[in-house]
Formats: sequence, structure tokens, C-alpha cells
Amino acid sequence: MSAPLKETAPQGGTAEPRPDVAEAPVRPDRGGEGVVLNVFSHGFLALWALLIVLPLLWLVLSSFKTDAQIGGSAFGWPENWTFDVFRRAWDKGIGDYFLNTVIVLVFSVPLTMLFGSMAAYVLARYRFWGNRLLYYFFVAGAMFPVFLALVPLFFMVKRLDMLNTYQGLVLVYIAYSMPFTVFFMHAFFRTLPTAVFEAAILDGASHTRSFFQVMLPMAKPGLISVGIFNTLGQWNQFILPTVLMQPQSGDDPERYVLTQGLIQLQQQQGYASDLPVLFAGVTIAMVPMLVVYLSFQRQVQAGLTSATLK
Repeated sequence: MSAPLKETAPQGGTAEPRPDVAEAPVRPDRGGEGVVLNVFSHGFLALWALLIVLPLLWLVLSSFKTDAQIGGSAFGWPENWTFDVFRRAWDKGIGDYFLNTVIVLVFSVPLTMLFGSMAAYVLARYRFWGNRLLYYFFVAGAMFPVFLALVPLFFMVKRLDMLNTYQGLVLVYIAYSMPFTVFFMHAFFRTLPTAVFEAAILDGASHTRSFFQVMLPMAKPGLISVGIFNTLGQWNQFILPTVLMQPQSGDDPERYVLTQGLIQLQQQQGYASDLPVLFAGVTIAMVPMLVVYLSFQRQVQAGLTSATLK
């Protein structure tokens, strides 16, 4: 039998590497670091989830308890699971406050999205003198706290005779939410392809039609994301309705929104405290926003990441 062949270097040189054999790259073993980082990140997320879920769970459970049970055991389970406390909270004014809040948001959120998208689109896609100055003017509006403008805002709305009116609060909400909407949508419109807009113009579409039928549908993820943020911000707003939605006379009806209504509900109790009704009112105010966010969670994530991916 013949001996196995061995590779020998040619005389006067070194052995040439075989082209069909690739050397595997030497990678450092980072398995330990990856496991530690993974455990740390998951542990932090679990802790964060507990900090959010436990107060919400405590709030909902307290709605089904009595005053004695709330004072005796903060995290105990209710003895009687009844929804009568929610009916009592609704009858004590939460229903009217809820309706007032919905009426305001039905007009303020869509108008904010419309005007903010139109302004952001023009600033992002068209070049004209003062473009950047106007953009920075909108961005600067998000840097100043609303407390600085409460006094002039109150007298301005009073001069327009819109105190304690739905339309006055709607206009203020729109103005208050415009800076963030323009800032967010400006960055989103800049990432949209220009070729689609040019093709629409070549086909005879006007600038208005191109915006509403071409560019705005392409910006749907961004619209949903900023719409959710505006809904949450306006639903939970307290200082603006407190200043602008107060009865101006004895004949002026109360048009309190939910945040004001919860304070009124607490003040009406006085010494005869009914904590389950107050907890039920807070739960009624909280559940719609949780449903909205959980329903559009994927769209919100897609809107926040699409501009970066493009």
C-alpha cells in the first residue's frame, strides 16, 4: 500500500495555501458578557413593568373595595366584586366630565393633526425665504412651559369671549400641541421619497391634491404616532382647563373636563369620604387611554422607527 500523500513546499519557497480551504476568523468569546447584559436588561425591564403595573392594579382593585378595606389593607383583594361604585361615580358627575372631555378632543385632535401636518409639510418640502426661521419659531414653542403664558392667555381668551366654552379650549389645545406636531411631522416628511410627489405633479395633480392623496397617506405611521401623543397630552391636561373652563357667572354652566372633575369629586366629599368612588372615577378616566394606546401600539412603534429606517 502506498503512503498517504503529503503536501510539500516547492524547492526554494514556501507551501502555497489551498484555495478551497478558508481559515475561520478568530472571534473573541463574549458569551459571558452577552449573558450578563441580557440578564441586566431583562431585569431592568421587569422592574420597570412592576413600577407601572402595580400602581394601576392597586388603583383598579381599590375601586371594588370599601373605605374600611382600603384603610385596613392596601394590597388586599376586594371582598365583594360589584360595579355599583362605577355607577355611583358616573352619577356624581364623572359622566358629564367624560362627555365634555370627549367633545373637546373630537375637535382638537383632528384639527391639530391637520394644521400641524400642513405646516410641517410646507416647511419640510418647500424652500422659501424664512423657512428655517419659521421652523425654529414652532420648535421654540415647545421649549417654554405653559405656565409662562397663562396670564396673557387668560385675558386673550376672555377678550374673545370664549372663557368656559368648548371652542375656546379647542383653540388653545390646538395652539398648545402645534409645536410638537410640527417638529415630529417635519422630520417625517423629509424622509418621504420625492419621486412620488414629482410623478403626481407630472400627472396633473395640484399641490393640494398631491398632499392629501399622495403624501399624507404615506405619512400614516407618523400621523398615528403623533396623534396618540396629542390625545394622551390633551386628555390628561389639567392647568389649561383649570384656568379657561371656570364658570364666569351664576348662570354659566359648568363644563369641567375629567381632570377638573376628579378634583371637584374629591372636594364634594368633604368629611364624608367615599374613596371607592374617587378610585372608580380615576379608573374611568384611565381606561380609555390604555385601550387607545394598546390598540395602536404597533403603529406607534412603526411611526417612531420608520423615519430612522428610511
